[in-house]
Amino acid sequence: MSSFFVRVILPVLVVVVAIVAAVGLAKLRQPPEKNEESRPAILVNVAQIVPDNVIYKITSQGMVTPKLETSLISEVNGRIEMVAEQFVAGGFFRQGDLLIKVEQSDYLTNVKAAQASFANTQAMLAEEKARVKVAEEEWRSFTDGSAPALGLRQPQLASALANVQSAEAELERARRDLARTEIRAPYDGMVRSRAANLGQFISRGTVLGSVVGTEVAEIRLPLTDTDMAFLTLSDQVGAAKTQRNQVTLSSSVAGQQLSWPATLVRTEGILDQRSRVIYAVAEVLDPYQRNNPGQQNQPQASTSQQVLNFGRFVAASIVGTQAEQVVKISRHLLLPANQVLVVSNDNTLQFRQVTVDRATAEFAYIETGLEATDQLVLSAISNPLAGTVVRVAGAVTEAEQPETPLADAAASLPAEKVEAQ
Repeated sequence: MSSFFVRVILPVLVVVVAIVAAVGLAKLRQPPEKNEESRPAILVNVAQIVPDNVIYKITSQGMVTPKLETSLISEVNGRIEMVAEQFVAGGFFRQGDLLIKVEQSDYLTNVKAAQASFANTQAMLAEEKARVKVAEEEWRSFTDGSAPALGLRQPQLASALANVQSAEAELERARRDLARTEIRAPYDGMVRSRAANLGQFISRGTVLGSVVGTEVAEIRLPLTDTDMAFLTLSDQVGAAKTQRNQVTLSSSVAGQQLSWPATLVRTEGILDQRSRVIYAVAEVLDPYQRNNPGQQNQPQASTSQQVLNFGRFVAASIVGTQAEQVVKISRHLLLPANQVLVVSNDNTLQFRQVTVDRATAEFAYIETGLEATDQLVLSAISNPLAGTVVRVAGAVTEAEQPETPLADAAASLPAEKVEAQ
């Protein structure tokens, strides 16, 4: 009996007791406390959307070049006997100034010979006119009929008159050649290069130098078709200049950033085949400040007078058309497919499909698509989703507001009364 109890009943009792103990312990175990995890809303920086009227500025760049450039070429043969002091590279001159003088002795002789020939033909013409008069009187003394042209010496008179005209033409040519021995400045300008020296013998067609005009400078500004859409420019030369044609040129000169006013006057009218741009031409009056009374004796007084040298590379800002009630945003805030991320009035992220009037490398100008209650998101958000609740930086939340009216009243009381309460 005892062996049956040990072998059968006792193991069963041990198992039953173990099961009962396990069930009891399981009932005594407390369930884990459940805490709801709260994820804070994303904090974003925003900007108010304020439509405004904007005058577009089109940027370009170009080289300053003279509007007038002339090669001085000799029209006579001879030896140079005088070269003006200002006829050197960089020298300034006024219109009509004598730059080069060629030896005139041969041409003075030609003028005297032409004058003598002209006087001789005039004398012969006067003599022939007298003979014609005598012939008419003799014809009338013999008959009353009309005299033939040969009898009245009309061919001889015409020949004498032709000789006078030919001699007069030769005299004019001799005087022109004499005048051409003096090479004078065709306009106010500056010498670009010099190729003539004192004592040098020159012939017709010899290049003496190159000069440029200093009254007007030109800058060729490349513009794309997109840029041209925001310009109001007449292609006619001499068209009326408006405020929208104004250009501001800028460049760094001797470590200083200088600017010059210019005017957009025309376009060249031909699209460049390689770059596919069209060139607009801006003009600057008196780039070397020569008409400035304080600079007449020192035309290149330098940067304090804002001299704009030929050959300088400048940046240009052109006043374009005006846009009505557009929103200006940074270019990086414009998302693909012309979308903008905003915070709506319920503090959620939303994507707005917008119409872009103009976009540059720095800014985008939005015409339509934004609502008055929208706030533009300035913060960078990775993978933004529409409808995401956000917190606006600087906005007062409910947790930050006073909890009781008493706190509001205490805030408005003097310090002594607050401490007493």
